[in-house]
Amino acid sequence: MFNHPSTRRRRLAGLVAGAALIALAVPTPTAVAKGQNACERRNNNQYAKLLECVTVEGVREHQAAFQAIADANGGTRADQTAGYEASVDYVEQTMLAAGWEVERVPFEYVAETDAGIEQLTPITGDYETGGYSGSGGGDVTAPVVPVDINLTPPRASTSGCQGAYTESAVGAPLVADPGGPDDFAGFPAGAIALIQRGGCSFALKAYNAEAAGADAVIIFNQGNDPTREALFIGTAVPPNPDDLEPLTIPVVGASFADGSVLATPGSTARVFVVLTTFTSENVIAELPGRNDDNVVMAGAHLDSVPAGPGINDNGSGSAALLELAQNLSNHRPVNTVRFAWWGAEELGLIGSTQWVAQQSEEELDRIALYLNFDMIGSPNYFIGVYDADESSYAAPVDVPPGSIAIEDVFESYYTLVGEPYDDSEFSGRSDYQAFINNEIPSSGLFTGAEVLKTAEQAGIWGGTAGAQFDPCYHLACDTYANNAEHALEVNTGAIAFAVLTFAYSTESVNGVVGKRVPSGGVLPTPAGPEGTCPAGPTVPCKL
Repeated sequence: MFNHPSTRRRRLAGLVAGAALIALAVPTPTAVAKGQNACERRNNNQYAKLLECVTVEGVREHQAAFQAIADANGGTRADQTAGYEASVDYVEQTMLAAGWEVERVPFEYVAETDAGIEQLTPITGDYETGGYSGSGGGDVTAPVVPVDINLTPPRASTSGCQGAYTESAVGAPLVADPGGPDDFAGFPAGAIALIQRGGCSFALKAYNAEAAGADAVIIFNQGNDPTREALFIGTAVPPNPDDLEPLTIPVVGASFADGSVLATPGSTARVFVVLTTFTSENVIAELPGRNDDNVVMAGAHLDSVPAGPGINDNGSGSAALLELAQNLSNHRPVNTVRFAWWGAEELGLIGSTQWVAQQSEEELDRIALYLNFDMIGSPNYFIGVYDADESSYAAPVDVPPGSIAIEDVFESYYTLVGEPYDDSEFSGRSDYQAFINNEIPSSGLFTGAEVLKTAEQAGIWGGTAGAQFDPCYHLACDTYANNAEHALEVNTGAIAFAVLTFAYSTESVNGVVGKRVPSGGVLPTPAGPEGTCPAGPTVPCKL
């Protein structure tokens, strides 16, 4: 945890100092403290009232509950574990107790239950692996054919990026390539494609291999720096799955060292992926508004990776929504407010994608906007807002109209409380993807994952330059201790501020007129991003 001034003091001071821009009546803490749960019993219908009641202590209580659930269930809250089921129970019970309408919505998906790589010649060996999200199933024994790999330092790689498909940027939709260079020229049909990480999305590599006639794909880590040596399992699900047939061949991962051995001339191997159909649940909760045809929606994924309890990823976003919901219970919003806790995000954004697919066009048209909160308390954080206006990054996806107005509200809050902020890529690489694919205006917050913090960023937000924003990303150490309370507090305030704003009116987003927040005044003009462009983006920085 970093040594920062109390955000509570800074926040209330900022609200008072900004009275010329935004008039807020701030009740005294003692007035709120009279009687147990006074905040949850009153109508927090103003910015100052809600911000006083939504606390980092409340967020941490929910994170502690998620930690206890993981501790009691093998150290994880991953989908298809008792830890996830207990997390669903906890969210449902908490929201019912808060007086919200709650529904557990089941969905089905197919996922890998077993995978393997066994090298047969010229040496033998079994290698640690796992199936990529979106992998097909199968059991293949065949020659291993390297595809434009580079084992010579610094090991720059675009292996498998040129083929039947192309993408405008990493994470952009895959489209048929009318011609040009082809990494798979002369590739023998039925072979196992050995592809190196780097240069483009895993989905592009896998789809190009399948189109070239590969019966299986091994994607091994790039080996260009210490963070890209170990086994890595990613997603081969394209950002436009509705436009492409699902992969039918097994796609597995390997470490750089194992990939190097598999690249030995004359190599043959057995690759297999076993797929099973599972049922999971999303939790959906609503606070009905006067205008039930204009729904303000916010979500966070509830599942962790199997390796750990996931208290930052994404117990942070999940806990912040619970804390906010408890303090909105007695508010009758203008627009209906809907919160979602998604399942199977770590397996490829499955819960949110399935939920959106379950909705009719009429139901989707009711959703005014979607707010996404995935990792908002990273211990070595930066404060990031999805870059809908593309001031720092050219988005690799179509940004729905109205998304910029949402970004502006988050930035107005940070400006109001004097918190520096920066852009985070509007990439669709979290649970807002299915919403933007359906042209629903979206935005969200992010404090960083495996990317390394720069010295410039450390100078602005503190922390350690040269270390990951979240050193425990997808690891067992993503525990209750793996969170920065300042980041949690300021971002929970931003979430509360934005939800209350849009609960009253989404006019700036979709033109539906509502009401101004009582005593709300005029929101301050955003101060502007810091312009550090967090290192390692999937699309080039424009600055």
